[in-house]
Amino acid sequence: MRSPIGCKHYQMTTYCNNIYKLRQMHGAGILLQCMLLPVALAILLFAGCAMADGESGRNQTILLDLYHMNMAKLEASDFGRPLFLESFEKDGRLHVDVYGIFDYPFGTIAEELDVPANWCDIAPLHPNVKACTYRELDGKWLLTLYLGRKDNQSLEDAHQIVCRYRNLQRQQGYLDVLLHADQGPYGTTNHSMRFEALSLDDGRTFVHASYAFSDSAALRLAAKIYFATLGWNKVGFTVTGIDTKGAPVYIGGPRGAVERNAARYYFAIQSFMNTLRYPEAVRFKMMAIDWYNLTIPHKKQLFDLDRKDYLLFKTTEHLHQVNLQRRIRAGLQ
Repeated sequence: MRSPIGCKHYQMTTYCNNIYKLRQMHGAGILLQCMLLPVALAILLFAGCAMADGESGRNQTILLDLYHMNMAKLEASDFGRPLFLESFEKDGRLHVDVYGIFDYPFGTIAEELDVPANWCDIAPLHPNVKACTYRELDGKWLLTLYLGRKDNQSLEDAHQIVCRYRNLQRQQGYLDVLLHADQGPYGTTNHSMRFEALSLDDGRTFVHASYAFSDSAALRLAAKIYFATLGWNKVGFTVTGIDTKGAPVYIGGPRGAVERNAARYYFAIQSFMNTLRYPEAVRFKMMAIDWYNLTIPHKKQLFDLDRKDYLLFKTTEHLHQVNLQRRIRAGLQ
């Protein structure tokens, strides 16, 4: 049977063929989900492999200035913790910044987050990241993310994205690391995820995570269809107005999607730090529980799965990831 348009390019032929068969029984709605899922994965990638523009424009002094400028926003955060985000779109580039404070000393954070392998414990907490593997090639660290549906899915049916890990700068009291992918789905380019950490006097750490990408005409058209259908009720965190009942109206569309994913990854980093005290054998399980607890207060933006399903899927996916990484170490993959 012929695959629906758009599925083969995203290496989802098996899944889409099954959906196409179901369409014969259940109508065009399920086919639409198949054809638009790559759009959702494309938007997911925007926050999955990219912080800032990859240029070393920020430094320790600039980040310290940002901390002082935004202290009031951190203290009055709607997140219930010292955390806020802001996003913008300019010249076909979407960008979101997340600022927060971790109750951990800078040395601990720098020691853990300057290790490429640890990002493969962080990224899979996102519901759409099915696994992450790492390897060193010619002196460069490469991370492969496996992106897919939020429910159970084999790695063979997931979409692979390779990111380069770079330590842009590490000095006393300051860390700057970058994950970058040149190409993405729908003709998008320059996907970047950047993480900065700055030591504060009281044993805490000011952190900044920024995510950006350059979109394309193909993506803009596909995203317009996606957010008019499957993603019509998905919103971010930026308040754009007040409705007739006095409730806040939140940003939607691709900008809202990038905000949601930025928050998911920020909470993933937080959960990684929160669970370092646990033995390695149970650490990922505790990370998944902590991540779910951090995101559940923001149901409007971040609710995807029931707790039981999320923990079940992540436990299974982590076992697959561990086995895949073992094969890579043994030179079998």
